[in-house]
Amino acid sequence: MADIEKVLDQLNKLTVLEMAELVKKAEEEWGVSAAAPVAMAAAAGPAASAEPAEEQTEFDVVIKDAGPKKIEVIKAIRQMSSLGLKEAKELAETPDAKVLEGVGKDAANDAKTKLESAGATIELA
Repeated sequence: MADIEKVLDQLNKLTVLEMAELVKKAEEEWGVSAAAPVAMAAAAGPAASAEPAEEQTEFDVVIKDAGPKKIEVIKAIRQMSSLGLKEAKELAETPDAKVLEGVGKDAANDAKTKLESAGATIELA
């Protein structure tokens, strides 16, 4: 064990150029590449991130555009919320406004279907 400590002490005293020369000589002597473990570690990184992400459980229903039938869209917004006429109209006229927030997948898809059938362009976020 003492020999390993001596070697480590000597390695710690090397300059960057001397360390690069040592790596080159080790590669030639033993027929290995110091870059191989780094490449394998880098290759393992993307594989780890390829794990399936958690499925989204809460959605926001965002109105992108009310479309040509704005009155129908306002009616649909009022049916699915407790908003008054003025608030629903403002919501329909505001791009990227959230009609519903934090709702389940089924409720979000239902709202999207109703609003799109009324003529609006909708996005689930």
